[in-house]
Amino acid sequence: MINPAKRTRTIELSQIRKMFEVTNPDAINLGIGEPDFDVPENIKKAMIESIHENDTHYTPNKGYIELREEIVNKFKKDNDIKTNPDNIIVTVGASEALYMCAQAFIEKGDEVLLPNPSFLSYEACVKLADGKVVPVECSMENEFKLQANDVEEKISENTKAIILNSPSNPTGAVMEKEDIKAIADLSVDKNFLIISDEIYEKIIYGKKHYSPAKWSDNVVTLNGFSKTYAMTGLRIGYLTANEELCEELLKIHQYNIACATTTSQKGALEALRGPQDEVIKMVKEFKKRRDLIVERLNGMGYKTVNAEGAFYVFPKIEDKNFVQKAAKAGVITVPGAAFGSNGEGHVRMSYANSYENIEKAMDILEEKIINE
Repeated sequence: MINPAKRTRTIELSQIRKMFEVTNPDAINLGIGEPDFDVPENIKKAMIESIHENDTHYTPNKGYIELREEIVNKFKKDNDIKTNPDNIIVTVGASEALYMCAQAFIEKGDEVLLPNPSFLSYEACVKLADGKVVPVECSMENEFKLQANDVEEKISENTKAIILNSPSNPTGAVMEKEDIKAIADLSVDKNFLIISDEIYEKIIYGKKHYSPAKWSDNVVTLNGFSKTYAMTGLRIGYLTANEELCEELLKIHQYNIACATTTSQKGALEALRGPQDEVIKMVKEFKKRRDLIVERLNGMGYKTVNAEGAFYVFPKIEDKNFVQKAAKAGVITVPGAAFGSNGEGHVRMSYANSYENIEKAMDILEEKIINE
């Protein structure tokens, strides 16, 4: 048998994907973070036209210039980030952008601060780069929001980076402006990198999203089209950073991917240029579902924060067998421990499913687990 590299032995396969193997195909899926909406028709049309126009060859490594120009406009309008097409890289989803950051900037001995809990890919990417994860606790009492004071306490001479994710997967927490700005200021004072995953920025309820790159040049801002435009399978994302950072990131992208898929790039261009009506409708529906699932879970005695963004809730459920019981009953969820030690005693549930299915799922949990 060929021995695997030591770095792969430090990580496990995703517990989110693992949950799909322990239940029947008819179960209601509250495990996966994928919008249940269709890609908007104008985006579909643009991709179909790109095939007919034979847009099936390599693009520049960084992506089509028209798309990068539109992303520049988006950053200026939505995030108050000043950038230029040369400092944009179109990626194979935000996942590739995250991996690029880890490979370009993290090496053995480097410490990377992660919110605890946080998306499980962050820790895996850090470990694959031989970095060391330093967790920063986010408490339920503070609605799981990362605070600048807690970050500052964890900074050491070995701190190379911090990964921010607001709105958050798995908690739905939206960071406060003052904490984001304070962490941005720290990145300048202490000279570390901020990797800001802003994939859920548009899925937000009654709050405003802020980007740390507004206040610091030591930032790589990651985003994509998967969540906002229901384009998950099309694998299209993007990042921006200063010229020096982009040059290093491009090396990883160039030798790993070459360029993002042409058809998806044309769809992404239309997503940015076209009407945003479907996005607005989607977010309105997500809020309705959030209100439902929070009310039902709290009614069952599972303390749940009224998440301000993304499409996840992270109820406190101390029954260690809950996830298995729920799966057996026909509802897929994900154990909170998959997202860090501070996730112990919690369960992640995604409400990226229909209102009707969420109602059915809550009825099943109430009948089969609460009242059993």
